[in-house]
Amino acid sequence: MAKERTNGSEFTGPLRRLLLGVAVLCLFATFLVWRIDSPRVERFRAQVTDRFVPSLDWAMAPVTSAINLLKNFQSYQRLAEQNGELRSELRRMQAWKEAALQLEQENARLLDLNNVRLDPRLTYITGVVLADSGSPFRQSVLLNIGARDGIVDGWATMDGIGVVGRISGVGENTSRVILLTDASSRIPAVIQPSGQRVIVSGDNSAAPPIEFLEDSDAVRPGHRVISSGDGGVFPAGLLIGQVAADPNGKLRVRLAADDQRLEFLRVLRHHGTEPVSDTARVIGPQLPRQPQIAQDGFSQ
Repeated sequence: MAKERTNGSEFTGPLRRLLLGVAVLCLFATFLVWRIDSPRVERFRAQVTDRFVPSLDWAMAPVTSAINLLKNFQSYQRLAEQNGELRSELRRMQAWKEAALQLEQENARLLDLNNVRLDPRLTYITGVVLADSGSPFRQSVLLNIGARDGIVDGWATMDGIGVVGRISGVGENTSRVILLTDASSRIPAVIQPSGQRVIVSGDNSAAPPIEFLEDSDAVRPGHRVISSGDGGVFPAGLLIGQVAADPNGKLRVRLAADDQRLEFLRVLRHHGTEPVSDTARVIGPQLPRQPQIAQDGFSQ
């Protein structure tokens, strides 16, 4: 057994070296043929290419597929990176858009405040709405202005369109505003054009009801409701809202102010109506009495 194994190794060794030498010679010949610059050799190379390359497409298919897969993977990787960058830019743009919208709304509200036409005798101070501080009033907000700014209890507050409420509670730096929708709010008002005087009474709903209406047939939805000035609570002529009817037929006021998005409020400085002391200026001078002629011709 050992002798046969020795003879086999002696036979395969030279054969392996012979095959290796033949392979090297073939490769060297191929290299020479491919490098020789001759028209005859060029035609030979073209014939070899035409003969063997089309037949090797099946062998190159896996390699081509692997290369395409690698290219697609790199392309997908670049797309994923670009998608992440675009998402980040979109989030930044959304933040800027939200900031721009808030600034636009704030600017619009400030412009609305400037466009409100008030009694020229009234002055005002504008404050920023902070939050609800949680007092017994359920419908109230806080302003960042108080006694240091000269705020007094009972003064009316407005947004850019209509009445929001009245001051109820003044601190040194803040003040509380009871909204018209609060259950403790009672505002004397006039319905136009009928001229009926009513009370707008809050009930913690978005549309406070109208009370003490004498002739409901003369009032229609859409009629304007303004402050009457009775009792000296509010200045007269401030817009409160419009008449509206609920599903039960009860007349209510659709407020002109949007109390769900309050950011700035205008506090009207109102010191009450001055009493009339000199009636002659209002009534006018009394005309002299004309003598009456009696039937007998003598004056009386």
